[in-house]
Amino acid sequence: RRVRWKRTWSAMSSASLASSARVARARPARPVCARSARHVSRAPRAALGASDPEPSPSFSVPGASTLEVGDFAKLDLGRTERTGLPEVVWGPGKTPAQILQIMLALRDRQNAVMATRVEAEKFDAIEHLWNETNAANTGCLLEYDPVSRVALLKRDAENEQDAPKRVPVPGVLLVLTAGTADLAVAQEAATTARAMGVDDVRVVADVGVAGLQRLLCRLDVIRQADVVLVVAGMDGALPSVVAGLIDAPVIAVPTSIGYGAAMGGLSPLMAALNSCATGVTAVNIDNGFGGATAAVKMLRAAAKIAARAARSE
Repeated sequence: RRVRWKRTWSAMSSASLASSARVARARPARPVCARSARHVSRAPRAALGASDPEPSPSFSVPGASTLEVGDFAKLDLGRTERTGLPEVVWGPGKTPAQILQIMLALRDRQNAVMATRVEAEKFDAIEHLWNETNAANTGCLLEYDPVSRVALLKRDAENEQDAPKRVPVPGVLLVLTAGTADLAVAQEAATTARAMGVDDVRVVADVGVAGLQRLLCRLDVIRQADVVLVVAGMDGALPSVVAGLIDAPVIAVPTSIGYGAAMGGLSPLMAALNSCATGVTAVNIDNGFGGATAAVKMLRAAAKIAARAARSE
């Protein structure tokens, strides 16, 4: 039986190889492309801004200008024009000197200059450089919120007119937290929204579902908001509960607060994504900044719709 199986398999293999050879002979040869990948022109790379060329008729995007800072940063000066939101400095991975240089380069070019996730020790070094380089005499104020870990560079009252005008964003933004431990992410969201133009930002802390009466007794306040950010860790149930009680859009901001099975925020993130309540949008874990910028865009969109409706009347 083994000999018979080997002969049968050998015959099948020979037939398959013969068939493949006939197909190869019958298939016409593929023409060689005259313009192979090795000979593609490098011009498109330059047109996309690899070497920061001047805008050309073949590649022209509104708000595409950049500014080089040292040899470590290319600032996106047109981001506000394109997206309505300014460039913001991400603190981790940058030295204090780099953060300060970038913020100083942005101060005359956009109305909000801020750096997120700046630890207290790093801000101390930034503040030392700020005083040492006489940057404090430039008509700006350097501020820091240790809870949200956000550093802000603001114009003082005398020099405020020299900076790009701050555009107010109408509407009420409410930031809820499930627990006190979620306040760092909530404050990052609140500070970001205020810097982006939202004047009416309210924070209501520690109203999680473990004591539902705490949430229900603030329901009148919650229903006054136009957009609600719900910051919650642990089981992440609060965004769904809130969305089932109000008609405003709810942005869920899951946090990494919780015991082992919370998996560093993955459990509340999955709870938000699987919410049975309608109108829940979720951002990344601990991303108060992302939740705030999404809320700002919602409020601006609502203002545009209202303005169009008023013009059509």
